[in-house]
Amino acid sequence: MKKFARLWRWQRLCRRWVGLFCVVVLLVLSCSPRPSNVSSNPDRRIAMGSTAKIRTIDPADAYELFPATLLYNLGETLYTYDLETTTLTPQLATALPDVSKDGLTYTIPLRQGVTFHDGTPFNAAAMTFSLQRFIQNGGQPSFLLAEPIADVVASGDYELTITLKQPFAALPALLTFFGACAVSPQAYTIGPGEFEPKSFVGTGPYKLVNYGSDVIRLDAFEQYWGEQPANSGVNLQLFSNATNLFNQFRAGDIDVGYQGLETDQIQRLQTEASSTGWQVIEAQGNAVTHMVLNVNQKPLDQEAVRQAIALLVDRPLIKERVFQGQAEPLYSLIPSTFAEARPVLQDRYGDGDPAQARQLLTAAGYSAQQPLTLHLWYPSNYAARRSMAQLLKAVLEQRSQGIIQLKLSSVESTVGNSSLNKGIYPSYLVNWYPDFFDADTYVQPFLSCDRGSEQTGCEEGGSRSLGSFYYNREMNQLIEQQRQTQDSQERQTFLTQIQEKLATDLPYIPLIQRKEYVFSGKGIEGVQITKTQQFPLWTIRKS
Repeated sequence: MKKFARLWRWQRLCRRWVGLFCVVVLLVLSCSPRPSNVSSNPDRRIAMGSTAKIRTIDPADAYELFPATLLYNLGETLYTYDLETTTLTPQLATALPDVSKDGLTYTIPLRQGVTFHDGTPFNAAAMTFSLQRFIQNGGQPSFLLAEPIADVVASGDYELTITLKQPFAALPALLTFFGACAVSPQAYTIGPGEFEPKSFVGTGPYKLVNYGSDVIRLDAFEQYWGEQPANSGVNLQLFSNATNLFNQFRAGDIDVGYQGLETDQIQRLQTEASSTGWQVIEAQGNAVTHMVLNVNQKPLDQEAVRQAIALLVDRPLIKERVFQGQAEPLYSLIPSTFAEARPVLQDRYGDGDPAQARQLLTAAGYSAQQPLTLHLWYPSNYAARRSMAQLLKAVLEQRSQGIIQLKLSSVESTVGNSSLNKGIYPSYLVNWYPDFFDADTYVQPFLSCDRGSEQTGCEEGGSRSLGSFYYNREMNQLIEQQRQTQDSQERQTFLTQIQEKLATDLPYIPLIQRKEYVFSGKGIEGVQITKTQQFPLWTIRKS
């Protein structure tokens, strides 16, 4: 006020009128409809960091974790999950499917008024194109739809009809898979190997505006049919290693850190959060680790030997020693995030009974003088599984009093995973990430066998692909029954029987279920990992 007091009266009067005029203009603008130009506002952009290595974001070929996150935010599928629950909800569909009595035909009504990022209208023909392209282009995940689906047609302008080869109750859940999103027919082509690894044109709340080797830029899509994101866009910084991500987050150069931090870095950020104003978002994850046991190889062809190994495993110790509490013990192939999960191994074996294990091994002809030698393989490029293998060796040898001797070997993960079906590994530590949020994706790929016998083991099918070579006719029947029934209670009965039989036959020993973490800086709100382990960017905002 002292500065204004030195001005002449007429200057003060002019300024007052100018100020009043500006206030009026601002009020008019704030109360009037205006175009959404949120993507041009840098103050509302979110800076996010990760160490992800992205091979492709073409939905017909992408099959890795971080592209799944990008496509979840850039694209949309027929169905999705509620952010707060595990309830399946329509997205580009407007209702759950109408299923024929024989379970083979699914009729799906589609949303109107939706536009692709390039301005192309969305309709049944576009959705049909997208699903057919996913199947026919032959990308890594193409089998997910190619195996169950016989045909996809536009049965109306806004109606889709999917015909199955055989009943599959989990089809609506499968249609939430990120690669089954709608893509613009003007931006893509159908043909084997016809992929667009560095571009994306879909219908989601964000559009891709820049795809670089170290920075990916997403802008809010102003013509989006639904609610606009709480931010104007996301700048994704791809760091070369976890240390850079860790340091940049602590320095405040990024708002959100997601995927890529090491166990000790997560623990340190958790400790510092209370004094810095950072937020730690922790969620029970769906990624699991199992010990695969090749039942075609001696001595693992003996059920008693496999049960003895299960009686020697100490999951709580793995949780603390290897993961520093950033995981939970796993007692079934199906993780506890699913209502269908039953802790069958905990009920039967607890967290170990060394005396009973030694009895089984002694009865099978083994002793400290004539030990059972088990060769355990693990991927060399994953520190957690290396540490897990070393701990398992120490625990099994100590608890068995030398009756079991573990020999450890490592192999690069790409080589190891692709060689499981060759039967060269007696046992192997495998990680599993679900393709879609349904218990079937933890059961059918592990336990089913398309061709084989009790004598030869699995010659073709899921269990061979994952290295156990397990074949059991009753298990095959149970898997097909749970896949075909539309009755949720009946399906639960079959899934329970499957898990109980797993606890007896033990072609796999479930070990650990990982937790998921994301860190947000001071003043960043709305960060969440959903119940189905999705990571929505559109809820993130600056306070």
